[in-house]
Amino acid sequence: MTAQSTETAITVTDEDKAAIAALPQRIVEAWAAHDADAFAGVFTPDGTMIIPGVFQKGRDAIRAFMAQAFAGPFKGTRVTGTPVDLRFADSESGILITRGGVIAPGESEPSTERAVHASWVVVKREGQWFLAAYQNTPRHAA
Repeated sequence: MTAQSTETAITVTDEDKAAIAALPQRIVEAWAAHDADAFAGVFTPDGTMIIPGVFQKGRDAIRAFMAQAFAGPFKGTRVTGTPVDLRFADSESGILITRGGVIAPGESEPSTERAVHASWVVVKREGQWFLAAYQNTPRHAA
């Protein structure tokens, strides 16, 4: 993973970088437990989640969608997300890019149909990093 900043000097600590890089792991763990509350808790109260065919705004809407999805189409699945790029707008906001996807039962990696690149807009609130917006798009083999 690379970390970049703009030409203006931005002060970001190694702790901040580690906390941001840990956000995908928090999502992976919440998904593995099919815990919609923990999943939604990674987002800001007014955060957005955009995945193919889905737009959810707000922690409550994200929680409700994921609870239904964990009981239905995402039942038995896992998810993966590996940071590949991180850059900062300022010391309290940035963009994390990940590569990952949904892993179906019996698979060890996401299939081509479920592999994605994702953009995570991250913000620091009261000393803690949250996901303000998440969007993914299919990742096709080159």
